[in-house]
Amino acid sequence: MSGHETSKGGVIRFLIDNSLLLVIGAVAALIWANLADRSGSSSYHDFIHYDVRNLWGGGEHHSPTPVSIDANAALPQAVESGQAASADGATTESTEHGEGEHGDESHADSGHHWYSLSFLINDVLMALFFAIAAKEVWESLLPGGALSNPRKAATPLLATFGGIVGPALFYLAGAYATGTQAELGQGWAVPCATDIAFSYLVARLIFGPGHPAIAFLLLLAIADDAAGLMILAIFYPSAPIEPIWLLLTAAAMALAWLLRKLKIHSHWFYMLGPGVLSWFSFYLAHIHPALGLVPIIPLLPSAVSDLGIFAKEELKRDDTLNEFEHFWKTPVECILGLFGLANAGVVLSSVGTGTWLVLAGLLVGKPVGITAMTLLAEKGFRLQKPAGMDYRHVVTLGMVAGIGFTVALFVSVAAFKIPGATQDSVKMGALLSFGAAPLAILIAKLLSIRPDSDDDEEEETESSAAA
Repeated sequence: MSGHETSKGGVIRFLIDNSLLLVIGAVAALIWANLADRSGSSSYHDFIHYDVRNLWGGGEHHSPTPVSIDANAALPQAVESGQAASADGATTESTEHGEGEHGDESHADSGHHWYSLSFLINDVLMALFFAIAAKEVWESLLPGGALSNPRKAATPLLATFGGIVGPALFYLAGAYATGTQAELGQGWAVPCATDIAFSYLVARLIFGPGHPAIAFLLLLAIADDAAGLMILAIFYPSAPIEPIWLLLTAAAMALAWLLRKLKIHSHWFYMLGPGVLSWFSFYLAHIHPALGLVPIIPLLPSAVSDLGIFAKEELKRDDTLNEFEHFWKTPVECILGLFGLANAGVVLSSVGTGTWLVLAGLLVGKPVGITAMTLLAEKGFRLQKPAGMDYRHVVTLGMVAGIGFTVALFVSVAAFKIPGATQDSVKMGALLSFGAAPLAILIAKLLSIRPDSDDDEEEETESSAAA
């Protein structure tokens, strides 16, 4: 996110600025879930499926058994009893992996899942995270942005393509080889993600702040975000898409355009009007509602140029789009902490085929795909790598990009909508993708890559430049 800074606000500020609340939430979830599993307690699952109406005395008094079609609210795991609750309240025998068979029920049949804590986090609050991701993608297309010059961006964009296709192919090949295509094949997009914040931090450590590999990685990660938004919308609808409801999306965009023409500055008018309308249109159309704010982001009044992701100068901009990010940057980091807490609670025994498929995609498919497509760009299409980069840097950068974590974890829940052993094994792969960081550091040492010692000003210049 633009404006990423190393402020002197103490430990809390350090945690927020470096997206470490997400890690803390994920670690807390792992510890909680495993302690609860060992003691036979359902406290973790009771927490994530909590009916928030109970806070004001309006919730149901019996244990909820919602079925989510939105990758979030949930069918409580019935591993002990070997049964899973269906959408109409009846029970069906669970599959071998503890999953029910009713993941495609309509919203109307999903009981009160609107009020479950996991729904509010994954579908409502995470919409702000994806809105900020869309903001970075949109600004990168403006003059001066990383994607504004197709000629300069061509090589990193081809590398991005390799970083998406490579992991998907490795994942699917592994699924076919292990005979789990029917069970796990739909998770092919899980290893396609690259976590911008964590990959950026690791890349700075390896290459130094001013190295051209940083700009290359940021451009790749931004393009990966854009592709990820499209993949989520197209390949992981919550139910068969109902296009008629997308007319509300068009109406929301038209309303945002009108507000812009009327020179309305405050981002609240855009969020509470067009934003809410767009979110509901996605929900009703069965497109993941966490993407609901994305269509209105390009319509918020913005600066006419881009200073670059993580550029400190953007903190001084007060256009509506930057006002939106400045206001929500810290709350979104807290939301990511809740997201980790609500989604990373898998028991260590969940490690399985899905785990290894995701890791194969991220730790092998990513660097292979990125390196192969960079080589094709240079040798086949006569394009150029950024000055100062050779294939030592490309291979290392490819491994850094294997840190999937945030979006990989999100896609895990979107791809496998019903909680159970299958979903948990894939989630574990997303969590263990942090292993790409020490592997990248090891590769850098073996290839004699040492960090540059450029000053902060050069860092900002390189980060804002297209690779």
